[in-house]
Amino acid sequence: MSMKVRGVRGATTAESNSREAVVGATAELLNEMLAQNEIDSEDLAAVQFTTSPDLVAEFPAVAAREALGWKYVPLLNAVEIDRPGAQELCIRILMFWNTERAQSDIKHVYLKDAVKLRADLASAQ
Repeated sequence: MSMKVRGVRGATTAESNSREAVVGATAELLNEMLAQNEIDSEDLAAVQFTTSPDLVAEFPAVAAREALGWKYVPLLNAVEIDRPGAQELCIRILMFWNTERAQSDIKHVYLKDAVKLRADLASAQ
């Protein structure tokens, strides 16, 4: 099998709009995504983080830098659109991973209230 860039999705919710809550929830999700897929950060091409518009206390990428020590992994933060009824206090992650695994073998991770975003994938774990 040849090396491909695969997307690994994940989402979680923070307890509140505080620096500690954003960093803690992000670190927990990152660690779970890495563990479930056996990802080495050296194999990451980049990671994109988004937050719901109500999370402004800290950038989620700070967790990757501080908690995981990712100095060289390219990280990008953005804000999701402010759609009425959307999940609140939500952090989403898309990892671009260089791997030989098939797309069907990727484990996407949804934690806390974010499980309802993709119940079909969360229940498959």
